[in-house]
Amino acid sequence: MSYVDEVIEKVIAQNPSQPEFHQAVKEVLESLRVVIEANEEKYRKDALLERLVNPERAIIFRVPWVDDKGQVQVNTGYRVQFNSAIGPYKGGLRLHPSVNLGIIKFLGFEQIFKNSLTGLPIGGGKGGADFDPKGKSDREVMAFCQSFMTELCKHIGADTDVPAGDIGTGAREIGYMFGQYKRIRGVYEGVLTGKGLSYGGSLARTEATGYGLLYLTKELLKLNGIDIAGKTVCVSGSGNVAIYATEKATQMGAKVVTVSDSNGWVYDPDGIDIAALKEIKEVKRARLTEYKNYRPNSEYHEGRGVWSIKCDIALPCATQNELHLDDAKALVANGCLAVCEGANMPTTMEATEYLQANNVIFAPGKAANAGGVATSALEMSQNSERLSWSFEEVDQKLQNIMVNICHNMVDAAKRYGCEGNYVAGANIAGFEKVVDAMTAQGIC
Repeated sequence: MSYVDEVIEKVIAQNPSQPEFHQAVKEVLESLRVVIEANEEKYRKDALLERLVNPERAIIFRVPWVDDKGQVQVNTGYRVQFNSAIGPYKGGLRLHPSVNLGIIKFLGFEQIFKNSLTGLPIGGGKGGADFDPKGKSDREVMAFCQSFMTELCKHIGADTDVPAGDIGTGAREIGYMFGQYKRIRGVYEGVLTGKGLSYGGSLARTEATGYGLLYLTKELLKLNGIDIAGKTVCVSGSGNVAIYATEKATQMGAKVVTVSDSNGWVYDPDGIDIAALKEIKEVKRARLTEYKNYRPNSEYHEGRGVWSIKCDIALPCATQNELHLDDAKALVANGCLAVCEGANMPTTMEATEYLQANNVIFAPGKAANAGGVATSALEMSQNSERLSWSFEEVDQKLQNIMVNICHNMVDAAKRYGCEGNYVAGANIAGFEKVVDAMTAQGIC
């Protein structure tokens, strides 16, 4: 049995009931097979893959808090510090009822390669809790965040582990967590990114993941002889990534015709009204059912269905495994040219393979959505220097990073004889840097 197959088998046996983690490991190692087999004897001797797929530590803790009725609630908190070979652990905190150890491990594992691709000195980590901020009062969210940080603060620091936002963790939650960290630790440091501008946040951080997705998408299309201007785009999700991906795609001359949330989706043949979307989601924190009040010609549909709409470019920006094989078949049948992932692993393996087999340009999330963590690292730099850069400075640095990621991904695929396979290209480019650092630092 090959080394890759051995390690995949071990991961499945040692981590039962963690299908998302199994999927992430399998996808990465399968695409790295050509690199690993060329160095199999050395990697096996150093147990390199075993060290890569096992986190350096996983912290699990209870989070008790009191709701507005005086009832004590208890959630489970997680922080998985996966790999620090190239820098402090860096990765978001996800607050969602679906959060469990397997999901946090999959996200942390993906983060290793994503962070490596940025070219910045940040390692891979991820965290969160099975808490749902939706429908909670500000006081309840604050009570949860303060309790969560009371434990988490023991394990993080500006040069150790720097968490950020993710699904369910926006500016409000980051603010409450930062306040509690400062209160307990007695230091004012850049321990969290995604902070408000008045206390160390970075301009362009809110827009970064969505904008970065489009910077990479535009460059990748250009390398394939395609102009993004005039193209029809389907976006899933309506959170931070989806909103700013929609905004930037529109600025680039494309027309975005869909967005979605957990209840349903909107089709607007005239193009999504970004001001309306921002008001519904960022101001009112409401559902997309309200969109029709702003655009009477739009359609609202319950359930899933975004990928049934004819488009040139698909940008899945919602959550993991949202784009299934049937969706991929519908996209191909409708002449879709490219799928670029704005979320973490939003496309199932079967769907990814089908899209690639049918010559659809496919950019994996670890490359395409790296703009958020790249800008978080830029926020860390600003905090360290006690400086604040202009929006234009940060945006230009972000654009340069995403263009570089695109070219590194494309070049790595060519070097190993898999030209056009950008999943392999992204994994190889991220892997090479991490492995060099791990090897240089000895067995640790």
